[in-house]
Amino acid sequence: MNTPIYDFLKKYSEENALRCHMPGHHGRCIEEELLQMYRLDITEIHGADSLFEADGIILESENNTASLYGSGAALFSAGGSTSCIQAMLGAMKLENRRIIAVRNVHRAFLNACVLLGLDVEWIMPDYTDGILSGVIDTAAVEAALAENPHSCLYVTSPDYTGRIADISALSELCRRYGARLLVDNAHGAHLRFLPESLHPISLGADMCCDSAHKMLPALTGGAVLHVRDKKYKPILKQTMSMFASTSPSYLIMMSLDLCNRYIAGKIRGDIEDNLRYIRDFRQRFSDRLIFAESEPFHITIKAAESGFDGEEFAENLRKNGAECEFSHRDTVILLMSPMNTKADYERLGDIIEKSLEMTEKHHIQPLNVPPVLPVKAMSIREAALAECEEIPVDQAVGRICASVKIPCPPAVPIAASGEIIDENCVKIFKSYGISSVIVVK
Repeated sequence: MNTPIYDFLKKYSEENALRCHMPGHHGRCIEEELLQMYRLDITEIHGADSLFEADGIILESENNTASLYGSGAALFSAGGSTSCIQAMLGAMKLENRRIIAVRNVHRAFLNACVLLGLDVEWIMPDYTDGILSGVIDTAAVEAALAENPHSCLYVTSPDYTGRIADISALSELCRRYGARLLVDNAHGAHLRFLPESLHPISLGADMCCDSAHKMLPALTGGAVLHVRDKKYKPILKQTMSMFASTSPSYLIMMSLDLCNRYIAGKIRGDIEDNLRYIRDFRQRFSDRLIFAESEPFHITIKAAESGFDGEEFAENLRKNGAECEFSHRDTVILLMSPMNTKADYERLGDIIEKSLEMTEKHHIQPLNVPPVLPVKAMSIREAALAECEEIPVDQAVGRICASVKIPCPPAVPIAASGEIIDENCVKIFKSYGISSVIVVK
């Protein structure tokens, strides 16, 4: 597959033109090993196209992405899935649709609601892994859609642990009630290319964001917004441009361009190999580790149920040369990708063997503090933009949450802006090591 963005940047770099334009490094770098990267870094010069008004090489590359994924249109983002989420919700606001969201959203969703002045009707999933993961009750979704037809349903799938929602069923419900289905598919850019596609667009979603940098060989910040109906593309370009930088990184867009080449030529073979490696890896530890239900590339270990503290185990992984995606007392997440090799899994297996030997085995009761939807006192926007103060968690009961203070990862809200922090919230804050919260003053 052709790579118009990369080809343009490479050609411009080789021409060695005198750069009388931004960026200020003018293709030079004080660190020799980074020189080529700097030479490829440009701005919207003649022939380089413009992300939010794309009609040249960027449009060509976006169209390549859409054809690979089977989407009506694809829009590049150099601001990660955050920019895509802002764009999707902005389009829903333009259509005056009410937002219904399953609660285990990323804080990027809440921040977009602040910027757009959106309020949310929450659906609480049946949580299975703290605040990170849960099963979506389709009956609850249908009840919310029946009460608010022509609205918008927003779900996160895969969630942070890799659990996939029943997108086909949810999309059918949305069609029945004239609603739009938006999916935060940040962890699922590879799902289109599994033996059977699990990508949200394939399963009926109207829009979804893919963080290419999470699961594909793209630079951090590279993401794609997919839409089923291409009529939305100009609207989404408009809403994304309201929040994103007016100087999107050409290096990031180039990496998305090169991802197209990788997808067209290699990804299915790499996924086939990795599925075999992952199956063998899980089998190797099946008598010692309990794995959560997830899509293949999220290897989510239920640490407490396996008989050890996840934080201690993660520290031992580091000592032995591996860094995990996320660790908590109950859970350790190892995030792999199609780029991994057989040698990676063999090395990881040996590291886990050593780490298990170093980790104390004892009975740990998984934390069982089921999240309950707190009482709402103010709108999300009103609370987030109010005068605020940071206080110890122990003093927070009865106070109104101002800003969502959750580490990233996992960045899932315990109390959302405008909600009254209760004792249940405090217990969950403490379980994730959060010692202070920001509240309305």
